[in-house]
Amino acid sequence: MLTTLLSINKATVRYLNTTLFTGLTFKINKGENWALIGESGSGKSALLQTIAGRFNITGGEIHYHFWEEFLSLHEPNELATPHKLIALVEPRHHFRNLSNTSDFYYQQRYNSSDSEDALTVADHLNSIQHVAGSGSFWTLDKAVTLLRLDALLDKQIIKLSNGETKRLMIAAALLKNPVLLMLDNPLTGLDVKTREEFNSIISQVTASGINVIIATSIHEIPSVITHVAVLSKGAIVHQNKREDFKPELFEQDKTDSIDTSELSALLNINKNPTAYNLIVKMNNVHIQYGDKVVLNNINWQINPGERWALLGPNGAGKSTLLSLINGDNPQAYANHIVLFDKKRGTGESIWDIKKKIGFVSPELHQYFPTDNSCLQVIESGYYDTLGLFRPSNKERADIALRWMKALEIEKYARVLLKNIPASAQRLCLLARALIKNPALLIFDEPCQGMDDHQQLHFKNLVDTICSLSNVTLIYVTHYQHEIPNSVDKVLRLEKGEVAN
Repeated sequence: MLTTLLSINKATVRYLNTTLFTGLTFKINKGENWALIGESGSGKSALLQTIAGRFNITGGEIHYHFWEEFLSLHEPNELATPHKLIALVEPRHHFRNLSNTSDFYYQQRYNSSDSEDALTVADHLNSIQHVAGSGSFWTLDKAVTLLRLDALLDKQIIKLSNGETKRLMIAAALLKNPVLLMLDNPLTGLDVKTREEFNSIISQVTASGINVIIATSIHEIPSVITHVAVLSKGAIVHQNKREDFKPELFEQDKTDSIDTSELSALLNINKNPTAYNLIVKMNNVHIQYGDKVVLNNINWQINPGERWALLGPNGAGKSTLLSLINGDNPQAYANHIVLFDKKRGTGESIWDIKKKIGFVSPELHQYFPTDNSCLQVIESGYYDTLGLFRPSNKERADIALRWMKALEIEKYARVLLKNIPASAQRLCLLARALIKNPALLIFDEPCQGMDDHQQLHFKNLVDTICSLSNVTLIYVTHYQHEIPNSVDKVLRLEKGEVAN
């Protein structure tokens, strides 16, 4: 007989003034591992947040059956709740620093004096507490070994790569020894090797007795998954055993269209008449923090109109290399770097550089303030500020809305950034990067968390922009199929050096 772990029965779920689910019914039995799939905004993340106790249930009920079993075996603790036996790994981290605040900022990771307040990986993992009696299978050694964090224990969390951060978040979740582990798009940001290892990682997690619910792509369902639920527009429209699930019935429409004339018009607004001989030139660039060499002997020249893919595994140095181009890393001054025909350190400010670049990265997404409306976020691209700190300019707001329409996110114009799906947040930041028609676009893992249609549309948009303009492009991804067709040059990094 199956033992029910958790059940939701005809629940109405609300967050702020929004009803997320009506009549939500979902059940997970002990030994079952579920995958949640669906298009962006379908409710996958909201279902995980509901189970984690983050949202209000105003009708129906959610029942944590595992909690009753736990209380029957252990003395009740006034601080213990059923939610303490659930671990949720979200797309964004919530690390705290030594001052016990979470007020990290983007450039902090490249300024050694400013990052002294950041915990190390070991500090963070040692701070994790679990409910007494919830089990102790996942020790620090086991979690560190499983997620390959040994070499990172002394590294400050602010300086981790996107994929390294994801591995740390999963390890921290395991240290809680939860009954239920929930993962929201855990494969985003992970390189090819770690994605290949993910099946083994999750298999070892479930073998330890932990049940798993994972919100993921239809193309990346781990082998240990026993059941699949499909969500659409805030409802579970299908749930079945893995062997009875037919993915072809739920794959998204592969058609897409770009309004080329509108895109052409947008690209001719604020067009920069300046012609550059060189976009980037690096000679023997070397970046080192203490004993750790991050980049070694990097030579790279990018000419106007070239489209590059920057590739390499997690921790290879890609983000550090981009920080030298984007003006965020002060070690640029100690190296021979030319940006837009000017050598760094010859009088140009960080703002002179940034106004020529449109930039998106997972780290920028992580630290971007979320209390502006999406329209304000995009308009802030004109000023290279993290949010709009001045009255909105109607003409520029109108252009921002046109870019939102080009990226199919105009319905979020008046909504706060924090209240929209993570994939739509990413698209807002992409619109922010595009709005000023910069000479150089740097897209670092731009399609993270996007559904199939969003990925296809963005890829087509980038290719159309490249066909209509002489923009220079640097594109970073761990997925070969995401690389735009217009990209025809590759720089590959391996352990901080250019790989052959």
